[in-house]
Amino acid sequence: MLILPLSAAVSRTGTIHRALPLEVVPSHRMSTSRKKKPLLRRAAPADTPEVRGLNLDPQTRCLHHHTQTDVIAIKMKCCATYYACKDCHIALAGHAIEVWPRSEWNQEAILCGACGARLTISEYLQCESRCPVCSAPFNPGCRNHYHFYFEQELQ
Repeated sequence: MLILPLSAAVSRTGTIHRALPLEVVPSHRMSTSRKKKPLLRRAAPADTPEVRGLNLDPQTRCLHHHTQTDVIAIKMKCCATYYACKDCHIALAGHAIEVWPRSEWNQEAILCGACGARLTISEYLQCESRCPVCSAPFNPGCRNHYHFYFEQELQ
């Protein structure tokens, strides 16, 4: 099964308003009768969260981070809102970022911009820079920014 990119519209404020991802229906599930089922169908659920940021594209890349692998958004602990990155949060939120404590790493706080999957912080930190749902690569350089979002061990 192939997950296609999310379709979306971006408002003037940089907020992504998403349609659902499309998926390819495997050929063995297609009808052989004269009435063919559509090749593409909408994937559930319909509750893809809003993502905020500057110059967002449909896969959550932003003004600050826009390489092919910059496809995650992070729900900020301080406001429970998804942002493309800390710099977008600083520019738009009007308050300081609060770091997620280790005791809350079981919370879904990471959004894959390629497929819309929500990951817990623990799942994200253990995924080896690849979405565990759709296998989209994530930017491995993001680990250099973990301390902005996630509580770190004291050295």
